[in-house]
Amino acid sequence: MASHSDDAVLLSISDEIATITLNRPDRMNALDQSMIAGLANALDQIEGDLAHIGAVIIEGSGGTFMAGGDVKFFHQLSQTPPDKARPEIENMIAKVHDIIARITALPRPVIAKLDGAVAGFGISLMNACDLAVAAEETVFTLAYIHIGTSPDGGSTHSLPRLVGMKKAKEIALLGDRFGADEAMDCGLINRVVPHVQLASATAQYATRLANGPRDAIARTKALLNDAVEHDLSSQLTREAKSFSDCAQSTDFREGVTAFVEKRSPHFGKS
Repeated sequence: MASHSDDAVLLSISDEIATITLNRPDRMNALDQSMIAGLANALDQIEGDLAHIGAVIIEGSGGTFMAGGDVKFFHQLSQTPPDKARPEIENMIAKVHDIIARITALPRPVIAKLDGAVAGFGISLMNACDLAVAAEETVFTLAYIHIGTSPDGGSTHSLPRLVGMKKAKEIALLGDRFGADEAMDCGLINRVVPHVQLASATAQYATRLANGPRDAIARTKALLNDAVEHDLSSQLTREAKSFSDCAQSTDFREGVTAFVEKRSPHFGKS
């Protein structure tokens, strides 16, 4: 098991599954500069070791996922002159948005393991992940409206695509709290489980994906991520090229052979 630790973020790699742990439990894993730097560093390491990583889990420590941005930090900024505060905020958001873009583009599936609070940027981070599993007691809120700001982290892009425009506006404009069952019903998450099953349910997803055909999974993720930006004709062209590329792989040969031989496939780690 390889591991790396940062004050605000932990990274461990075991059985070809990388786990990123948000590690400010005393602040409900609120996002600050140290966590942004820790997330960027964790992604650097994962991107540099993709040959040994088949799936990624993002979780929070201390019984909660993320309570959003560090409001005390924003309060301090609000007391400074705008000409000084604005560049600092814009720089912070640029770094945050780079993290969201990198998670979205990562050629490995990313799973959000959710419990406690998923608020503010926590929703944006969850939406950047490919799958999401939540404990029954998890509470969600976009929350930005309650501190007098609009969302960041890509949530105004992801929410309408995941839940539809009317529901997205309800979540964003009202900022109400809602539970895990509602989050699943509206398409924000994939699965709700009792808290005692959260770790095992997340691990099941991660293990399945890590043992799958990695190139095909990466190509499928990319096709789905970009689908809304293409019309049917161009998407069909992209699918045809991707399928043809996959069909040259050893995983494809193993997959079709296993199907014919009526056994489970054993994919490689490419």
